[in-house]
Amino acid sequence: MKDQKEMDENMNHHNHDQKQQDMSQMAHNHADHKMHDEMNHEMSGEMHHDMNHAGHDMSHMDHDMGGMDHSMHMGNFKQKFWLSLVLAIPIILLSPMMGINLPFQFTFPGSDYVVLILATILFIYGGQPFLSGAKMELQMKNPAMMTLIAMGISVSYIYSLYAFIANHFLQTKHVMDFFWELATLIVIMLLGHWIEMNAVSNASSALKKLAELLPDTVTRVHDNGHEEKISLQAVREGDTLIVRAGDKMPTDGLILKGQTTVDESAVTGESRGVVRKTGDQVIGGSVNGDGTITIKVTGTGENGYLAKVMKMVKDAQAEKSHLEALSDKVAKWLFYIALTAGILAFIAWLIAADLPTALDRMVTVFVIACPHALGLAIPLVVARSTSLAAQNGLLLKNRNAIENTHDLDAILLDKTGTLTEGTFAVTGVEILNKDWQKDTVLQYIGALEKNANHPIATGIMKYINAEKITVPNSHDLKNIAGIGLSGMVADHHILIANDKELTKRSLSIPKETLAPYLAQGNTISYLFVDDELIALIALGDKVKPEAKKFIQALKDRGVEPVMLTGDNQEAASAVANYLGIDNFHAGLLPDGKEKIVSEMTKAGKKVAMVGDGINDAPALARATVGIAIGAGTDVAIDSADVVLTNSNPEDILHFLDLSKQTRNKMIQNLWWGAGYNIIAIPLAAGVLAPLGIILSPAVGAILMSLSTVIVAINAMTLKIKK
Repeated sequence: MKDQKEMDENMNHHNHDQKQQDMSQMAHNHADHKMHDEMNHEMSGEMHHDMNHAGHDMSHMDHDMGGMDHSMHMGNFKQKFWLSLVLAIPIILLSPMMGINLPFQFTFPGSDYVVLILATILFIYGGQPFLSGAKMELQMKNPAMMTLIAMGISVSYIYSLYAFIANHFLQTKHVMDFFWELATLIVIMLLGHWIEMNAVSNASSALKKLAELLPDTVTRVHDNGHEEKISLQAVREGDTLIVRAGDKMPTDGLILKGQTTVDESAVTGESRGVVRKTGDQVIGGSVNGDGTITIKVTGTGENGYLAKVMKMVKDAQAEKSHLEALSDKVAKWLFYIALTAGILAFIAWLIAADLPTALDRMVTVFVIACPHALGLAIPLVVARSTSLAAQNGLLLKNRNAIENTHDLDAILLDKTGTLTEGTFAVTGVEILNKDWQKDTVLQYIGALEKNANHPIATGIMKYINAEKITVPNSHDLKNIAGIGLSGMVADHHILIANDKELTKRSLSIPKETLAPYLAQGNTISYLFVDDELIALIALGDKVKPEAKKFIQALKDRGVEPVMLTGDNQEAASAVANYLGIDNFHAGLLPDGKEKIVSEMTKAGKKVAMVGDGINDAPALARATVGIAIGAGTDVAIDSADVVLTNSNPEDILHFLDLSKQTRNKMIQNLWWGAGYNIIAIPLAAGVLAPLGIILSPAVGAILMSLSTVIVAINAMTLKIKK
């Protein structure tokens, strides 16, 4: 990549159209989850087809990609909740709560059979996601929430089935069943997962969006000059292709003929268009400007640039998905505690009493360990947190993001489009001769620049057209190497030149005039009319007005800001100095950004990555928390955990505040939810039996209900403290 000084001399400056995305599409990313098999079929079908454009086989993509919790796959929780609720209501009305007959409950001849049939259907249908999830967790040797729920509903159902048989067909005393607990646990857990899935948007489709950057068909040229349209899959290394103005580069390639300006902003992050001529390399996925070029294919399939980016995103997402949620950690320990306590209670009571008593104590321990409150503790906080986030310009896509943000060490920020506006455009026009008007100055500048095709000219003409300036014709145009452009407009000699011309003529510009533009790394051109200096016009990628305040706020919170950019060293240095960023890295390709993120996380640091381009996608996926700018590319948005819908970096501060408050509420709720279990399990096991204290199932049910109500109320009190 050229440095800015060289680019100034040759006036080969780059133009970058602002990246705009319709945020209404984000609504479709919210959870409307299909059954696991349907999701796998859809992903391995549609995505595999699109990935073939880049020759990258995605058929083995990790189902957990994007930090998506595996429970997300397990069916449509909304549908399961409502159908399960219909089944559960008669069970709740017809069976006692751990032996307590509530005022609204009733029975009739044969009602026990109705309860058994409905409970069986509910266990198989409503319990399926949790049983499947438990199987997955146990296969991974990592029991967590799903295993704890599965244990609770399985023990409740199997023991209740035994109780039904014992009460109706065996000569035994009445055995208490747990159908009420089975029904309420399944319904509450489905509700919790539905709330959470509804609050947090769906799995990312970043890899699919990457493939969509490439065209479906290309034009191949044979040695005899014959052109033919072929599919991208048919392209082979060494083929010769024609890429016309405005087309996407189908592959990586070497220009054999022609010259053009290429917009690489989406794939490399360079803020301005890059002039490419014969002998230069082009990158698949970049956009050709106004010239037609012939390229020789140098990279297809897994050798291509985009395919490598895809692999980095996939690998980072798969690795990141192993992050364990706080609630899963608590559930894992509760599972081990309940399992151990239940078995020990069974052995102890078998020795001290008899088999029915031992069995009753063990089952009571397992059922009391059912995570009613624990299952709602986190989803309710996530739902409330997501709602608050949306009110503050944030879209949460990964529930773990808010848990992992409360103690960040650093925030890594892409420059173009994140800290800057992301457009190479006119940032100011300064009249240096008071006898001239701005409109007249722009007419003379436009008269020369409208005939040029370099990035500076493109940026200037966009500005002049927006100002509705009528541009006159020019003649005798000359390109002065290393200086600029000259020509005649009417009877006036016009020169548009860089600062070398000022030095040559021993001219100087007041510091106060230049300082604001130089501070932000702008490129400045000067207008001479009949050898008289008349005006200057500055072009650059303007720093967002709120960026400076945002960087200082990060420092005040003890979070280190680090700037990563694909732009050149000089432009990066100017922006970093202007914003007060001490640590920055320039000239980075996607693997460079991802490598820096990876090194920091391996060093034990918790880092957030903020970006908006395809070149940011691997780093967004790799970071502890990926934050995408809402006006960025779909690929960046889908690789991230959080989206700034207003594209305002200051919203990140709200996210940090919300994360801290959310984390506090989660810990409080987990203590309320798990605290009940910590007290109830030992009492149910009978540790205080020598003192005559044994927790009856009825008292356990009351404590369970109380803890559930408390976590619900506590979750609703969450708010951002600004």
